[in-house]
Amino acid sequence: MTGIPLIIAFVIAIVIMIVLISKFKVHPFLSIMLVALVFAIIAGLNIAKIPDIIGDGFSGTFKSIGIVIILGALIGTLLEKTGAALKMADVVVRLVGKNHPEAAMLIMGWIVSIPVFCDSGFVILNPIRRALVKRTGHSSIATSVALSMGLYISHCFIPPTPGPIAAANTLYEQGLSIEANLLLVMGIGALASILPMLVGYLYAIFIGKRIKAKDEADMSLDGEVVKTYEELVASYGKLPSSFMSFAPIVVPIILMGLSSAFNMAGLSVAFVSFLGKPIMALAVGLILGIVLLAQSGKMKDFYTLTNDTLRVTGPILFVTAAGGVLGKVIASTDLVPYIQANAGNLSYLGLVFPFIISAVLKTAQGSSTVAITTTAGIVAPLLGTLGMATEVGAALVTIAIGAGAMTVSHANDSYFWVVTNFGSMEVEDGYKTQTVGTLLIGLAGLVSTLLISMIV
Repeated sequence: MTGIPLIIAFVIAIVIMIVLISKFKVHPFLSIMLVALVFAIIAGLNIAKIPDIIGDGFSGTFKSIGIVIILGALIGTLLEKTGAALKMADVVVRLVGKNHPEAAMLIMGWIVSIPVFCDSGFVILNPIRRALVKRTGHSSIATSVALSMGLYISHCFIPPTPGPIAAANTLYEQGLSIEANLLLVMGIGALASILPMLVGYLYAIFIGKRIKAKDEADMSLDGEVVKTYEELVASYGKLPSSFMSFAPIVVPIILMGLSSAFNMAGLSVAFVSFLGKPIMALAVGLILGIVLLAQSGKMKDFYTLTNDTLRVTGPILFVTAAGGVLGKVIASTDLVPYIQANAGNLSYLGLVFPFIISAVLKTAQGSSTVAITTTAGIVAPLLGTLGMATEVGAALVTIAIGAGAMTVSHANDSYFWVVTNFGSMEVEDGYKTQTVGTLLIGLAGLVSTLLISMIV
């Protein structure tokens, strides 16, 4: 099958996948794998080769980023359990000042969500948010929205979060090197975060003046909230030092940065190159996280923490790998060559194209990770048509996909319910805050990516 019938079949396949996930609650892994298999058959691929195509797509994803995802998740767990995430939050509060709790929550959310999933990050930081609201008298809604936006931006933009790193891996498979360019993706992701963070902050202030949280009337006793905050700190025992709290995140970034700098300078130092590989850099970060755990006297919990993390990470890995399968199937059909041959105007869309695809998938089925990985598989073979078949171009496409995956969070997204429930909001207020907020930061993310593309 080729031409318009193949495109129609592809659209139907994507719609079926979305319906299976969102309406019939079929697990994304099964939905994506089923759609990939059926689409491969309908597209007319050699039926004897389909199992190999599926196996290559699945194993290729695991080979390149499986370990990275696991190590990133383990680092996040250790930061949470040792109180290092709390310490990082305290440092940011001191830097920003307690008179600007919205900015403090926005920034600390952005930092913490680099290794920690946004859902758990909101739960971790919510007690601090509540304490800040009482100490400063600022809006509970405003701080909830600011925290949510900060967490969401880095969750969709910056590796080692599974979505962005999976997208980067898929895109850089097009003859490029993810090993050499992962830091580039992280750097552009950080730069592209600035405008969405500003928009998220301004919207938090705006909406915070118009909506009241259900719990604001109950927060009337200074001592009670401060005591709750102090009890939270005390529950961790002695918090780690600021240096050790940030080290599991900062050190891997520095190692990858050194390796990239040496490569650009034409220097070949085996040890630097070895430690600069994402797997090894994150392994160093994990070792530093284990040191934190030992310092907190909780080494006896290490096995349980690891086991629990792997149990949570497993479904993420499988969904990510399934996205790789779908991408491999799509790349093996005549769909991409047909689009390339007949999409003369496609190049004019540029970065808007991956943004739209990702936003449609995100809004329809709820998972940012599924939207990112699926879109990357669709867009990867089209990098040349989009004029993005370079290291920088692939990084920009990764961030454009991430911006689309923010747009929007609503009732089919678990994060929507985390923010709504922990932020003490009514459901209708959740749509006014979380849904509208993610729409705005998603669009801001696209704008910032377009602006960066004009400069680099």
